[in-house]
Amino acid sequence: MGAVYFYHLTRQPLEHTLPVLLDKARQARWKIAVRGTDPARLDWLDERLWLGSEDGFLPHGRDGGPHDADQPILLTTGSDAANGATCVMIVDGALVEAEEVATLERVCILFDGNDDMAVQHARGQWKALTAAGCAAQYWSEESGRWEKKAEA
Repeated sequence: MGAVYFYHLTRQPLEHTLPVLLDKARQARWKIAVRGTDPARLDWLDERLWLGSEDGFLPHGRDGGPHDADQPILLTTGSDAANGATCVMIVDGALVEAEEVATLERVCILFDGNDDMAVQHARGQWKALTAAGCAAQYWSEESGRWEKKAEA
């Protein structure tokens, strides 16, 4: 059974934190789906990922292309990633169910700590997923570095 890691973004924006987490997931040799709710926002993230990270290029693609199954990182709004993802990164309040968590290595939920609605949504996800028996960790960057604040 996989685990859910909640990342409370308060100092760095999504476009800075996401590449760092994607790089770590790639080092674990996981195939990754980045699941969002808005295709335009995923297009925006796609553009940012093409710029590369400080550590190098992150190979990725948007869903709906002819080579989706071959993508190590696939940006999608759907719950069935064509690349056979073993790690799903949830952005912008996209949904994830406990049954899905059980089939994955890791689920990462990234949420904007400066957006009250995003924080409330993440709290609801924490309650629902932990109540369903999912292992979960809550990480915050409030102190200036990532610290684990809670575990269930």
